[in-house]
Parts: sequence; structure tokens; C-alpha cells
Amino acid sequence: MSVKVTGVEKRSCSHKAGIKAGDILISLNGHEITDVLDYMFYSAEEKIEIRYIHGKKEHKARVKKSEYDDLGMQFDSFLMDKKQSCCNKCIFCFIDQMPPNMRETLYFKDDDARLSFLQGNYVTLTNLNDNDIKRIIDMRLNINVSVHTTNPELRCKMMNNRFAGEKLRYLKMMADSGLMLNCQIVCCPNINDGDELKRTLNDLYELMPQIQSTAVVPVGVTKYRDGLYPMEIFNEQTAGAVIDLIDEFQQKSLEKYGTRMAFAADEFYITAKRPLPEADYYEDYPQYENGVGLCRSLIDEVKQALMTAEYNGKSRKITIACGVIAAPVQEEIASLIKNKLPKIEIQVIPIINHFFGETITVSGLITAGDLTEQLKNRELGEELLITSSMLKADEPIFLDDISLDEVEQTLNIKITPTANDGFKYLDAVLGNDNL
Repeated sequence: MSVKVTGVEKRSCSHKAGIKAGDILISLNGHEITDVLDYMFYSAEEKIEIRYIHGKKEHKARVKKSEYDDLGMQFDSFLMDKKQSCCNKCIFCFIDQMPPNMRETLYFKDDDARLSFLQGNYVTLTNLNDNDIKRIIDMRLNINVSVHTTNPELRCKMMNNRFAGEKLRYLKMMADSGLMLNCQIVCCPNINDGDELKRTLNDLYELMPQIQSTAVVPVGVTKYRDGLYPMEIFNEQTAGAVIDLIDEFQQKSLEKYGTRMAFAADEFYITAKRPLPEADYYEDYPQYENGVGLCRSLIDEVKQALMTAEYNGKSRKITIACGVIAAPVQEEIASLIKNKLPKIEIQVIPIINHFFGETITVSGLITAGDLTEQLKNRELGEELLITSSMLKADEPIFLDDISLDEVEQTLNIKITPTANDGFKYLDAVLGNDNL
């Protein structure tokens, strides 16, 4: 396979070698180039022989570059070819529970090991073969794996893929090679919790110390499940049982390896009505992006920010809109700020998710429609704060394709998206970002 070059950076090694847009890259130092991983891996050497096609003739160019230089070639897409999609039909898949007629990208099921290495995505391993795993090992690619269960039969059932169980052997192959892996378990009541969760954690423990961390996250259930596998959600008792099981496992892992290895997502603690663990529990927050320690991190950062906060002393009233699950945490933060700065009045309004269903309680899945409908007749103060996770990563658009500007106009208030960063959060609360 070869790849078309769509552009060449000026003054780069490739530009100096005479390579132009439209040329076809064949190989680097004799290694065929099929995608971005090949390009990154084989272009890391100092001296490189480039084979490429210009016009209809094959050419060779020899270049020498410094360790940190890029060859300078540009391609049609980041991966150089299409993303690899998921071949499973998991009984808990959130995408299968999406309402119709949303933007097309929301229905794409990513399961690309390259993006796992490059961007931290989680992959199931089910669309990989032995050659793919050999390549991952040879290139020393530490990836993130959606395990869910180490019971082969149950994994086949949960993923609706008859090969899902046998692919578990890839975990051992990668661990035996010395690769470091992060894992994820989407936990479903009465399916892979209880004894099955204990089995999974113990099986992953046998691969230590190559398992860096494992996040246990609760299944998300929308109202769009007609014809899908019947699924329960966690309640106070069952969420508490998951925490207790993980706590017991952590003691064994701490004693032998000095790490807890497995962590319950924040949702479990809030659902179980239990206090969030302190910061040292989360070690270096290895599963932060999976919602593990997100709340504790924000609370502690706000506390730190309050110690050096720049505040002009003026009275200020704002509203924070969030998902139902996040409301207790936001109320705790509001109290911290109020105790330190009594002229700051913060109103926390939990938004019920009518769009996906009331069982969806996270802030990141709140739509503009629910936001405006539940806030339009409320006194919101000077400014409305929302989490930036409600919006697309690259533009201010909600899940229902309504822009932030449109919501501001409807509610007649300035809306400020905030990241999960306590210092920026406090600046937004105090209005310092408007100065």
C-alpha cells in the first residue's frame, strides 16, 4: 500500500528532497508506509531513504534530519486512511441508544488502536488480528483496552461478537511483551458486576505490573432502548456494592504493587451517597478522562485557587447549570466559595435530561433544548456557567446542533463554558475572565 502526499512543508527535509504534493509515498528505509503509525515510527531515524512516485516514475531521495525534525509531508487525513470502526454490537453501547436524526458523526463507533495510542481512545481488540498485535508490540505502542469482563463467554454475550472472548489473549501477549496498558470496564448491574467483576479484576491483577490502571464506570441507559437488551441502572445499594468490591481488591494490589490499579468512577460515589475519596486515593489520576477523580480534582483546585483569588469585592450573582449527578459536587463548591467570599451568590440548577431520558444524569449530555426549557423562566443573575463538555470540542455547538449564541439569545444572558480546572472555574465564577 502507498499513500498520497497532499502537501509538503516549506524548508522541510521532504521539500529540500524535491517531493511535491501529488507524489505517492511508498516506503521509508525500505518499510512500506500504510498509515500514520508507519510514518511516525519509520521517520524517527536520522538518515532516511524515501521511495516515492512522481508522475509515473519511482524515485529515491536520501535525507538527514535531526532527532526532533518531522519529514514535513502532509496527507489527506491524520491517520492517512479511514478510521477503523467497531465490529461489535455491545448490549450497553451508548451509540445504539441514540435518538434518530442527529449529526452523522455521533453515530460512528470508533475502535481504532492507532487512535488509542495517539489520542487515548479505548479499543476492544475485536477487530485486530495477530499481525496487528505484533505490530503494536514491535512499535511499543501502549494502548487503552475496553475489557468489560475477562470471562470469555460473557464477553461474547456482552459484545454480541463470537470472537470477543478469544481476543482476550491479546492482553496477555501485550503484557508479556512489557507494554503498559490502561483498561476500562463498563459495569452493568447483574451482568458483569459482583462475582464477575471480582473475576475480571483478579485476572487483570495477574497481568500486573503491566496494567497501569483500570476504570470501572457505570453503564449509561437512555430512553431509546426499544428492542435492545434489557438493562438496569445502578442505585444506592448496588453502586455501594461495586465500591466495596473495588476497595477490597485495592488492598491486595497496594500491598504487592504499591498501586490500587482499579478505581470506581465518581458516579458510583455520588449514586451511593458516599463521600468522594481524598486526592491521594487517586494516585496520579490515571483515569481522569474516564470520570475517575474528576470531582475531587475540581474541588481541591477550587480550594487552592481561593487561597490566592483576585477579587474586587463587588457583589455578584451567577447560576451554574449542570447534570443531576454533578449537582451535589457543584453545591459543595458553591459553599466553599460563599464561605470565603460572601458577596458571591451562586445558584446551582440541576438540568433533568428529557432529551436522552432522566436516567442520563451527566453534564456532558445536556442539550440546548433541555437547558433553555428549564432555565427560561428562572432568575439567573449576571452570568450562566456550564461545563465545556456540553459543547463540541472544536466549536460551540450543543448535541442537538443548537449554537451557544442561540442559547444566549434565548435566555438573554451571557453563558460561559468552563473546563474542569478549579483555577479557571473560580475565575469564571468571579468574572475575572471578563476583565
